[in-house]
Amino acid sequence: MNKEEFINALKELDIDLNDKILNDLEIYYEMLVDYNKHTNLTRITEKNDVYLKHFYDSLTIIKAVKLRNESLLDVGTGAGFPGLVLKIVFPKLKVTLVDSLNKRIVFLNKIIEKLNLKDVVAIHERAEDFAKCNRESFDIVTSRAVANLSVLSELCIPFVKVCGYFIPMKAD
Repeated sequence: MNKEEFINALKELDIDLNDKILNDLEIYYEMLVDYNKHTNLTRITEKNDVYLKHFYDSLTIIKAVKLRNESLLDVGTGAGFPGLVLKIVFPKLKVTLVDSLNKRIVFLNKIIEKLNLKDVVAIHERAEDFAKCNRESFDIVTSRAVANLSVLSELCIPFVKVCGYFIPMKAD
């Protein structure tokens, strides 16, 4: 998916990207590929594939829920998919990124700092431990490629506020 195809595909989802967002996504991509040379974050590094399989895929969450200024938790965020992509495209979101591997959190903090993102925090902690003090704390909870759906549901649903949403981004 080249840049023009990416922009057009997002228009079909009613997402319009301005130059700043496009530039931030490009910086994110470049930092991802560079960091991935010494720290394995993703096996997908070809630009068109990253835009399709990581960026576009992350944004398809809006098929399930409208995003405004809600609080969003991304469990097992990895390299920031979908949470950090959602924060870049929907800057009013309050985003918490949780992952059990500190090398991922270090990378995410570099992106957050480079893009000067506000209302986003990357936390190095296992979801089970993070849940102890954060039950029913988020409007939207999502996760992608972490565990099978039954395990993922047990991990994530306790974080969801009453009348909130758990949106697993999984095929199973």
